[in-house]
Amino acid sequence: MLELNVPSRGLLRLEFLVLDLNGTIALDGELLPGVRERIEKLRPILEPWLLSADTQGTLSALAVSLGVGAKRLDPGDEAGQKLAFIEALGFDRVVACGNGANDGMMLREAALGIAVMGHEGLATACLTTSDLIVPGIESALDLLLFPRRLLATLRS
Repeated sequence: MLELNVPSRGLLRLEFLVLDLNGTIALDGELLPGVRERIEKLRPILEPWLLSADTQGTLSALAVSLGVGAKRLDPGDEAGQKLAFIEALGFDRVVACGNGANDGMMLREAALGIAVMGHEGLATACLTTSDLIVPGIESALDLLLFPRRLLATLRS
């Protein structure tokens, strides 16, 4: 568990790391550099999950290679399925990372929503619903590995 007491926001008790796959941690079905090492370091702190419609067909193999959970989304209403997934985990226990239009609701409802600007860009829905925006997944995962950095950004 990652506990973070954010001035004027309160205590965050994060247990789950929910990651969009394509465009967030992978490009064209391949993990982005540095992701594997960071997820390995985060696994003792947060339980990682990959969510994807599996456009590239690599979800299962990547989840196994990372030692994380995975949820393949059914065609249609991917945004609603992502939202339902984090609701089942408990909104207040989830940090979510994503970049696509179907990530917006998940980022809004998670205890901590991180929009990731990546090679595929960042959907405007993520701009308006996330708690913060980072230039790449490495930055997002590093914020969780070095949570004092989050305090500087989230305090009001």
